[in-house]
Amino acid sequence: MRRSFTDSTFLRFYVSLLAALVITFALVLFGFLMVDKVRQEHYRENLVSGPLALLSDLVSRQPLVKRDDWLASMASTLGMPLGLFKLDDLSLNYFERARLRENRPVIESTDDGWRSLYQLPHSTWVLAARINSLNEMQLRGITEVLRSWLSGERDDIQARRLERVKRQFHIPIGLYTSPPTGVDPIQATRLDAGEVVVRLETGLSALYIHARVGPDRWLRIGPLPSFESMPLSLALALLIMVLTTLAGAIYLIVWGVEGRVGRLERAATRIAAGHLNSRVRVDSNDFIGRLGMALNGMAAQVQSLLRSQQEMIRAVSHELRTPVARIRFAVQMLEDLSKDDVAQRQLAGIDEDIAELDRLIDEILTYAKLDSENAQGVTLQTETLECRAVAWRVLDTLSPLHPHLELGVADGEELEVEAEPRYLQRAVQNLVANACRHAERQVLVTVHREPRAVRIDVEDDGPGVPEEKRIAIFKPFARLDDSRTRRSGGYGLGLSIVQKIMAWHGGNVVVDRSEQLGGARFSLLLPLHGREAIRPLTFDDEETI
Repeated sequence: MRRSFTDSTFLRFYVSLLAALVITFALVLFGFLMVDKVRQEHYRENLVSGPLALLSDLVSRQPLVKRDDWLASMASTLGMPLGLFKLDDLSLNYFERARLRENRPVIESTDDGWRSLYQLPHSTWVLAARINSLNEMQLRGITEVLRSWLSGERDDIQARRLERVKRQFHIPIGLYTSPPTGVDPIQATRLDAGEVVVRLETGLSALYIHARVGPDRWLRIGPLPSFESMPLSLALALLIMVLTTLAGAIYLIVWGVEGRVGRLERAATRIAAGHLNSRVRVDSNDFIGRLGMALNGMAAQVQSLLRSQQEMIRAVSHELRTPVARIRFAVQMLEDLSKDDVAQRQLAGIDEDIAELDRLIDEILTYAKLDSENAQGVTLQTETLECRAVAWRVLDTLSPLHPHLELGVADGEELEVEAEPRYLQRAVQNLVANACRHAERQVLVTVHREPRAVRIDVEDDGPGVPEEKRIAIFKPFARLDDSRTRRSGGYGLGLSIVQKIMAWHGGNVVVDRSEQLGGARFSLLLPLHGREAIRPLTFDDEETI
């Protein structure tokens, strides 16, 4: 059956990944264009800053009335439009004005290329040059201007002027006393004739410009680097950034799905642990949302069936009390009317059976109450209890009933836990009573501290519990074969009640062989932070998926 986009987890997951890929590709393209644009602007700035600084210095030396003629002549020589503008007449932002104050050029993109602006020293005038790219004519013209500026001056003046130019030019420039190497004979002849020579280095990677300044000085500008494509290191860095962004986007998508599944798993784990009032709050109609609704329905159905079963058990148990009470009343009347010894012994046996039936009904009602309250999320009213004191109260109660046994609590430190007093005492009492039924001479209770729990051991010197039956004995009405005699007694609910109590407290009960007495050893494990461990889930703690 086809499902809409909002109902399909697969489609939503697929579209989310696709969107992440598209967004990442767009970011890559945008990043590449931005990086390339920044590199291109930086290249242009380095290329024109020297010539503009030189022209600005030269034009500032001209009288105001001659500046326009000088700019027209220089524009003709260089093959590029030149002009002067007042700083206040230009539409510049704060950062562009700051660049001009720092003697740095401002590059502006235009419809037919790009325009460079440079502020004249100690003036409010700005020189503007429209440059698309520095061609050979412009390179020759700038070199000619620079040569004329240096020619005819003393060596020290040439050195100072050359030092000023070097600070403005972002390319190597220098004066040498020996002819340049690497020029061919024709270029050498042109240099001797006073021409400007532009030499392309082998490999077509850089340009050199040579000119003669005076009889024994040669000017060399270069190399002028060409604009190269993005270097491999920068491309790798951009690729790593893209992959990191994509990995982060996919992780966030998968993390969202995993988080929803994890919350569903935690709710299912609480339901499996017996907290049937646990629910998952569903906020979507996709596959995971429908799974959450199915889990809620299952928990509600199980809770309803369990509640019906428990209500039936309680009803039957209560209804049994009425005929049992009538039978006991009739037996007591027969005891009063009959004086025969044989009849009295039979009536006493019947009365003992009735008492045993009463105790069984009490056990069933206790078990049903524990099961019901645990499933419905009833919160335990806990107190801080000292474990050895609880054990001594239980032994004081049971010792008169088993005078042939030695009951005791081993010496040790006082350990406290958070527990419901009646239920914890009931759990210890059930284990001690069970040990008394099977012990030969001795029952010992020991309290230990574990890393995250307190352990209460109840040991006896009886036959012990076979390993293959150590799990089955905690099931309701399950008993070992030799415990079905009247001597051992028991109804098969005592250990089940203990297990329910421990589960409600967030603990556990286990059985093993006693190393000290040789019989069985039942251990109650109670968490040290019991108040947080036994708090059942309420509807305010629902997981949202």
